[in-house]
Amino acid sequence: MKDREESSSSSSSMTTTTTTNNPNGIINNGEHEPRDINIRSFSSVPSSPRNASSKYDFVKVKVWLGDNADHYYVLSRFLVCRMLTVTKIPNHEAIKISLELKKLLIDNSLLDVSQSDLETNLFKLMERRGYGEEYINRYNMMTKFHHQRVPLVILVCGTACVGKSTIATQLAQRLNLPNVLQTDMVYELLRTATDAPLTSTPVWTREFGSSEELITEFCRECRIVRKGLGGDLKKAMKDGKPIIIEGRHLDPSIYLMNDENKTPSNDPEKNSSETNSSPELTSDKNPEAGSSNTKVTDKSSVKPPNSQDEAVASVEAIDLSEKVTQCKINAESSKDAEKKSKSADGSGKTKSGPEPIVISIVLKMSEFDHKALLEEWISSRTSGEKYTSKEKDRLITNLKTIEDYLCSFNSQGVTVVNISATTFPQTLDGLHNYLLERIEEGIRSSENEAPK
Repeated sequence: MKDREESSSSSSSMTTTTTTNNPNGIINNGEHEPRDINIRSFSSVPSSPRNASSKYDFVKVKVWLGDNADHYYVLSRFLVCRMLTVTKIPNHEAIKISLELKKLLIDNSLLDVSQSDLETNLFKLMERRGYGEEYINRYNMMTKFHHQRVPLVILVCGTACVGKSTIATQLAQRLNLPNVLQTDMVYELLRTATDAPLTSTPVWTREFGSSEELITEFCRECRIVRKGLGGDLKKAMKDGKPIIIEGRHLDPSIYLMNDENKTPSNDPEKNSSETNSSPELTSDKNPEAGSSNTKVTDKSSVKPPNSQDEAVASVEAIDLSEKVTQCKINAESSKDAEKKSKSADGSGKTKSGPEPIVISIVLKMSEFDHKALLEEWISSRTSGEKYTSKEKDRLITNLKTIEDYLCSFNSQGVTVVNISATTFPQTLDGLHNYLLERIEEGIRSSENEAPK
């Protein structure tokens, strides 16, 4: 009898413990206890251990799209947080707002909600935390940008040790852009896996008779890398997917645009004309045209060093072969492409996609800081061989020559940004603002040119 009482007492104690450790009111049969739920702000919610979970992690909220609500997606706090970060809301605040949103919907049994109702509740939570109309407008603008699938290409140019990779990674995170390509990887792939005339030694480590020869060789290598990027750029233009390209093998003249065409250039040998207010990517038309304001020296006018003669002849032969093949492909597919692009009403007018947004950014650093970083970089990369002070000066001079060439495109609409460790956060904020402004301009341009 005594053992039976102890067993009963122990069972009662276990039951009490189980109920006490069930703060969400969920019992064993999967039902919720009928109890009142007080909606509290995020700041009043006590913190929990890292591995602890709550009902907000397991309950799914369906967000229905369209007027007929034929499609839905499951609400993700992570994706909501990323979209809020794009609007320039700090990441820690975006996390709180996204959690508050899901908590609000679940606590009010709104497990099936329309996209418009979701955004209405989200905007109310944003305003409650002080992120009002300005941030809401940015959210709507970026939503429209993704819906219209506007092609976006961001180029982060510069020489060694100016923060290209860091800037590109930070911008990708802030703008929720998943695709970041590095030209260094493309260069190595082309050099090792193809017959491209590229060397293992960087162009700025070689000796040249003049700065013009250095820039000519730099532009030649950039054109080869541009061909290696051709597939990714075409996909970005076709699918309307944003992409960030960063690296030391980016020549802005190859990516500058004109107002006549909307397709990426298949002839990267061409130097583009000066950009206008609503620029577009270059195309195959007028392949002989060049920019009178561009400092790229034509290969026929300035001859590279003798050691590069065969390489230049080889790449020119490859270019000619590719042009002939491309002309045949274009001739065969032009009629089919025209038929596919005609409007449904039979008017015969061709439909063009959204105008591509191509943004070139050149990074530079103060001479003193850049020289210190370059010397450290050169020492770390040349552990097997020692450079004399004279050779180091030559390397730094070559990099300075390339930097001056890149910065010269400032007159053609390319943004030049000064990088400093002390002002890096402010520089990043400024670039974030600048890119949002350019995206908004691109959306307006696409809406104005859209057929009515």
